[in-house]
This record gives sequence, C-alpha cells and structure tokens, in this order.
Amino acid sequence: MPEKNQIFKAEITDLTAEGNGVCRADGMAVFVPGTAIGDIAEIKIVKVLKSYAFGIVEKIIESSPDRTDNFCEVFKKCGGCLFRHISYEAECRTKNKLVRDAFERIGGLSPEFENFLSAESTEHYRNKAQYPIANIDGKAVCGFFAPRSHRLVPVTDCALQPEIFSKILKVIIDYINEKKLPVYDESKNTGIMRHIYIRRGAHSGEIMVCLVVRKDVSRQLSGLCRILSEVSGDIKSIVMNINPQKTNVILGDKCVTLLGRDTISDTMCGNKINISPLSFYQVNTLQAERLYSKALEYADPKGSDTIADLYCGAGTIGLSMAHKAAKIIGIEIVPQAVENAMGNCFLNHIQNAEFYCGDAGEVFKKLQQDGCSPDIIVIDPPRKGCSIETIDIISEATPRKIIMISCNPATAARDAKLLADKGYCVNKVCGVDLFPRTGHVECVVLMSKKDL
Repeated sequence: MPEKNQIFKAEITDLTAEGNGVCRADGMAVFVPGTAIGDIAEIKIVKVLKSYAFGIVEKIIESSPDRTDNFCEVFKKCGGCLFRHISYEAECRTKNKLVRDAFERIGGLSPEFENFLSAESTEHYRNKAQYPIANIDGKAVCGFFAPRSHRLVPVTDCALQPEIFSKILKVIIDYINEKKLPVYDESKNTGIMRHIYIRRGAHSGEIMVCLVVRKDVSRQLSGLCRILSEVSGDIKSIVMNINPQKTNVILGDKCVTLLGRDTISDTMCGNKINISPLSFYQVNTLQAERLYSKALEYADPKGSDTIADLYCGAGTIGLSMAHKAAKIIGIEIVPQAVENAMGNCFLNHIQNAEFYCGDAGEVFKKLQQDGCSPDIIVIDPPRKGCSIETIDIISEATPRKIIMISCNPATAARDAKLLADKGYCVNKVCGVDLFPRTGHVECVVLMSKKDL
C-alpha cells in the first residue's frame, strides 16, 4: 500500500472524466491531475484513501504523444479546461471511452456505439457565460472559481467564450470600480454586484447582458447601459436579475429589463428561438443542432405520432421534431422557459405543440390519466438523471421508443438500465462533444420496446 509523500515512477494508462490521469502504485489506483495517457513520470503521493490515492507530478520522464501546447495562461488555476493539455483527438478518444465505459460497466449494457460526434470548433463556441464578481485588493474583478472552492481566479479572456464577451466584461468591471458599486460578499450576504451573465445567439449574433444583483439598483446602472449600448450594436438586451438570497444559485426569480428587449433570438434546427435569462439553451449551438439531429434520426417519427418531450426547456428539442409528428407535448418545471417555449411555437407558426409547467414525472402522470398516450418519449434530464418515479411513469406509458439525451453518461447508463429492466431494449448510443476542452460530454440513447 502506497504511503503519503512516497515518490514512484509510473506510466499513465487512462484518463477520468475529471481530467485525472490514472496509474498504479503497489497495485492501488493513483489519480494524477495534468497528465496524459502515455506519460511516464515521477509521481508523489499526496493523499491515500482506502482503495485509491491521489498524486502530483514531480517530473515528466517521457511525454505522451497526446500532449500539446496550450495558449491559456489560467487553465490550470480555473479548472475549466481539464483537457487543454492534450490534443483534441486524444480528448475525443477519452470522452468516447467514458461513454462506452458508463454503459458497459455501470449499466451492464451492450448497445451499438455509433461514431463519436466531435466538434468542428474547440474555441469561442459557448453562447453563454456566467462570471462571479469578487473584491480583490480593493478592486472589483470577475472570473471563475478555482476547482472545489469559492476562490475567484480573475479571467476576462476565456478561450471558450466569444471574443466580444471580453470587451463587455472589461467595460462592466471598469464601471463598477469607477462608480464604487459594492461587490457582493457571499459570507456576509452584503454588497450588491453578484454576477455578470452574458448570452449570445450563435446564428443571430444578438447579445444579452444580464447583471445579477442583490437588490434593485437600476438607477445606478443607467449609465452603464448607455456605455454598453455603444460597445456593440449586437447588444439587444440589458437585464438586471435580482437575487437577494444567500445562496450559491446564480439567478433570482425577478428580472428587470433595463434597455432593449426582454429576450434575444437565435435559430436552432431551423426554428427561431427566443431566449430569456432563465431559459435553458444548450451552450454550444452548432453541436446542439447535431445532437438534436441525431435524436430526430433515432426517433424517426411517423406523421401520426405523439411525442412527449420531458424536461423540455425552451422547447428546442420538441420543436425540432414538430414537422415530423402529429403532436408535441412539452413539460418543464421553469415557468419562464415554458413561456419561451409557447412563444417559440408562435414565432415559428407551429400549431401541433403544447407545453405544461411542473415536475416532469408528476405532470406527465396527470396527462396520462387524462388520456395522453405518447408513441415516443424524449427525455433530457438534469445531471442527476431521472427520479425512480419518473422512470416508472415513463415505462408505464409504454411508448414505442424512448430517446434519452444526457449530459452525464453515468446517470444515463443507470437510467437506461432501469428502463431495460422494465421492458426496453437499449439499441444505440452516440457520444457528442458539446463542451470541447472540458470534462463534460453528452450522449443520446435510442431505446425501443422489447415486444415490438
């Protein structure tokens, strides 16, 4: 058994979703951040637990062929880009393996694994960014929290965000410092300025700037609105979101439009989509379109089919399928997202979709009791996956097909296994990289009723 501070030589043989390399010391797995498969290194044990340990690199003896140079000065500090030290090809191999391992090992399943859908662009692809604001040495700064902490790493030039975001951030931070607007202190629940939240339509180019504050300071922000309106003609909406709660949740319930429109618009799978501060909208539009196209391919709806879209957000998945189905039923727990979904129907002259607000499982169960019997169910749950109650309700509805879109292959595999035990065959799985350079990966799963 390895001991703390022990130094040993080993080869990295695997990578985890957290970006840690894996090697072995005295038969025990050791997780080592910042390493690549094929690295041979001297590693120092820094923590030993019952069945595994953590180490750090003392010296790289032989570098992996997967290693690559990076141009981001802060990625080791902010912890966002876990795979920036390796080539994108190596990253995709790792993510594809993570998806396969989840379904084969966690789920005990043997679906057909389709070709992994890598991204065409690995930089500046995000359409949304949220930057906490902090006071450092008497000055307001924004950036990202270091891993597993609330210690802010100042960042304005993130390689994953559109370049215009950097210009907007600098203008806002300069204004906060010039006007001496109090920065929020989460330990005391004092101060005002909490977060800077920016959204941009990938196709439209329209930008929303959302300032998250502890209390209404619209008068103090009027000058900032004038300055921002001159930064770019693409800024179509400036919104103040009020969050008075002592919480880690970024957005509060109340939004006040300070300048321009309440929403911005973009195009997703050919449909015009209105996006509010509280709307769920995939952060990588171009890859999301490929993801939704794969979901539509798996669903392959007939013109007479009813599709239930659970956890529907602003309705983007269901609306992308509306032209192929008789009826779309969307369910979402966020009221503003449901409003957006209904508005998006109107925008695109879609008349065969309806949306309901509430818990996915509870609302769907009530709809079933009222006679709803969908042929296809699409689920896009949060990272924690579906509740047991929702799994039961879905299986009891006996749809012909279930299409699962997931941002967490582990919970997707768990839920797919539960549905397999309830009479569904897990036919196909396709990994999709919506978040290049980070540790996140999406997958889409096709399940069909076994007795068909």
